[in-house]
Amino acid sequence: MNEHSFIDKELNFKHEKNTTPHQKGRRTLTEEIRYQDKPWLKKYEPGIPETVTYENVCVTGFLERSAKNFPNNKALTFQGYHVTYQQLDDMANRFAACLSDFGINKGDSVSILLPNIIPCVIAYYAILKIGGIAVMNNPLYSDRELEHQFNDSESKVLVTLDLLGNRMIDLRPKTQIKQIVYSSIGDYLPFPKNLLFPFVGKKKKMAADVKSAPNVYKWKAMLAKYSPNPPKAELSFDDVAMYQYTGGTTGVSKGVMLTHGNLSRQVQQVSKWFPTFGMGQEIMLGALPFFHVFGMTTAMNLPIYCGWGNVLVPKPQPEQLIEAISKFKPTFAPLVPTMYIGMLNHPSIKDVDLTSIKGCFSGSAPLPVEVIKAFEEKTGAVIVEGFGLTETSPVTHVNPFNPAKRKVGSIGIPIPDTLCRITALHDPNMDMPVGESGELLIKGPQVMKGYRNMPEETANVLTDDGWLRTGDIAQMDKDGYFYIVDRKKDMIISGGYNVYPREIDEVFFEHPKVREACTVGIPHPHRGEAAKVFVVLKPGETATQEELMAYCQTKLAKYKWPTEIEFKEDLPKTNVGKILRRSLKDGVKTQ
Repeated sequence: MNEHSFIDKELNFKHEKNTTPHQKGRRTLTEEIRYQDKPWLKKYEPGIPETVTYENVCVTGFLERSAKNFPNNKALTFQGYHVTYQQLDDMANRFAACLSDFGINKGDSVSILLPNIIPCVIAYYAILKIGGIAVMNNPLYSDRELEHQFNDSESKVLVTLDLLGNRMIDLRPKTQIKQIVYSSIGDYLPFPKNLLFPFVGKKKKMAADVKSAPNVYKWKAMLAKYSPNPPKAELSFDDVAMYQYTGGTTGVSKGVMLTHGNLSRQVQQVSKWFPTFGMGQEIMLGALPFFHVFGMTTAMNLPIYCGWGNVLVPKPQPEQLIEAISKFKPTFAPLVPTMYIGMLNHPSIKDVDLTSIKGCFSGSAPLPVEVIKAFEEKTGAVIVEGFGLTETSPVTHVNPFNPAKRKVGSIGIPIPDTLCRITALHDPNMDMPVGESGELLIKGPQVMKGYRNMPEETANVLTDDGWLRTGDIAQMDKDGYFYIVDRKKDMIISGGYNVYPREIDEVFFEHPKVREACTVGIPHPHRGEAAKVFVVLKPGETATQEELMAYCQTKLAKYKWPTEIEFKEDLPKTNVGKILRRSLKDGVKTQ
């Protein structure tokens, strides 16, 4: 494969010939600032290239290189148990040999159903080493959701946890899964926790007995059985490496086909964004779930590419996060807003030293300004917000890692080799002027191959010339910073006006008594739709609907005023902390 930029150097955007005089006038005003001129490049930090000279190396090759360059560096740390890079690569080779013996060949799918524990990382790299296709699954999913993903991916082997073992044995006959390998939280623990775990694991519901069944194996027995000499697979950047399933919050969960090229180039792109962090010198806080694409890239693949240590946190609750930071001193922490908020609100935050953290990456949801300020003051770190989608491996935008260039509220600027444009909602061929809202389109080497077995869905989002239609409504300012206004599907049309729920959310987030807020559209007899806001108050606070209504009326145009406010103790969220707006809206419909 020839190394090249993979990105068109010139963008030939189509403009409607029959534009109205108003539209023509608007274009004249913004002729000097065009998407194809990439105004964001002026905001790149020193050392960040416009285009990456990509290594033609798959992520498995990065693990092997780190094992060679940093053999004794701690690759993974779990509860104080350490695995070096040399050991990690050895174990991945052993499990790859096991999978090969199970009959897994190039192109066969293997499902992983694990939290952030050591076997999760080993299994992922083992699958890719022999040309298998990794399918990362959420351990909190129901049997119905898992059955869909197992069958859609045609998974032949499942790697899971003893706590889920019996359920998976019962589910197996409904799938094509033949072998099940199960690990335990107690498999990798330091002394004396390893001696105590057999006595306390089951009492604390951290371990379970798995019933006897054919083709069900213990994880550590499999690693001990096989030598670290799996068959070599010829891997191409065009080969599918993963089926990464979308959350399914807006319909049927879709299997996003990510190639070896997507994964490799994405991690090379992201690493270029943080040139001040040295190879082999940092410690990652591995708290984002690896089964989610954000965690997979930024908290698992990135540290392996860079030869960094990785502190695994399988249950990223405030207490566990604070404990991991204070004990193991990570220097880099990709997290989501609920994790920052949870730590800041935890009583022990006052008594611990979190100053080891130098850099933080936040995504999945907007991070309130107050949270950024408070966390940066506590740690001395810099938090940069970014953006991505499952379909883009996922990172496409990040704020500069420089507080002077960061724009709070913006998702940042496109990372190297990533092109963006904003198109009219009614016409995807017409580009919107700078500063106006439209659908965000993205093009780059991290964009997926397509959706598995869903050609129509793929055609709906991927244009013939490689642009991904994100379904997000966005704007770009004159400096090339992008702002997500809302999801296209979540937009409320009230009395003929477009109302973006996120804009209302942000107003409520600014209220001193409000911890969380989420706006949805509800039927209205005269306007067609109106806004309803679900609010979670901060601990110890009280407020009335009238009080919050009066507050937002000073900050929003009248047609955006909510007609209802409902107080809740918490809001439904995904495992990475994204509020499930669709679940709240569906709840309104069924009432």
